[in-house]
Amino acid sequence: MIYLIKFIYSFVLPPGIFVVLLLGMVVWLWKHNRRPAQVLLAVTLLLYLSMTPLVSDTLISSLERQYTQPAAVEGDVIVVLGGGATSGTPDLDGEGNLGGSAANRLLTAARLYRQTGLPILFSGGQVYADSGNEADIARRQLIGLGIPEEDVLAENRSLNTAQNASNTAGLMAEHGFARPILVTSGFHMPRSMALFKRAGLTALAYPTDYQASRPMSLYANKFTPFAGAVSTTGVALKEYLGLLAVKLKP
Repeated sequence: MIYLIKFIYSFVLPPGIFVVLLLGMVVWLWKHNRRPAQVLLAVTLLLYLSMTPLVSDTLISSLERQYTQPAAVEGDVIVVLGGGATSGTPDLDGEGNLGGSAANRLLTAARLYRQTGLPILFSGGQVYADSGNEADIARRQLIGLGIPEEDVLAENRSLNTAQNASNTAGLMAEHGFARPILVTSGFHMPRSMALFKRAGLTALAYPTDYQASRPMSLYANKFTPFAGAVSTTGVALKEYLGLLAVKLKP
């Protein structure tokens, strides 16, 4: 009964309700002019597919599987990439919080620090006027988790992954680091590794923050529209476009 209710909700609430409305328009147009009805049907099907967990999980998983967590961690600094933050939001010891992906990356870095004792370099600035400065927030939170101040470096100027790589390379050179352990989301790792290589850094990939389960199961709700799936599909397509841009850039 619970799953039936979830199934029904997916077509009553956004974004599923928009698929239903568009299909209603297709039916109405079909009676008057089939050519535009066929075009609208094709667009509706593409939109519907982008909303389903089946498609979103398949796309994001194809990125996440390109790198695996290494059995042995070898390097001289743990480099963590930001992924969004809020400003002015209450926290235990200040204001500002990291977004979900960035928080997962930070948690992985803190656990790696416990295992290795290697310093942490967090890279990420204030991307928008109303977002938080990612590295500054991360530094405060890492210290709040008990990591000594001298073991936390903040690169707080980067606005995208390309700047993460170039600015991190500069800060690492200042502190004499040469072997970064790169921590970021699994879906973000392929593009990050390509950009770090372009910046002259040979990094050890340590992916985290996985979005798709393994193995993926099939059930009715995998085929229903879901707002989270729209976001995941967008993230995956953005990463593929970013990878293409890296390859095409001279």
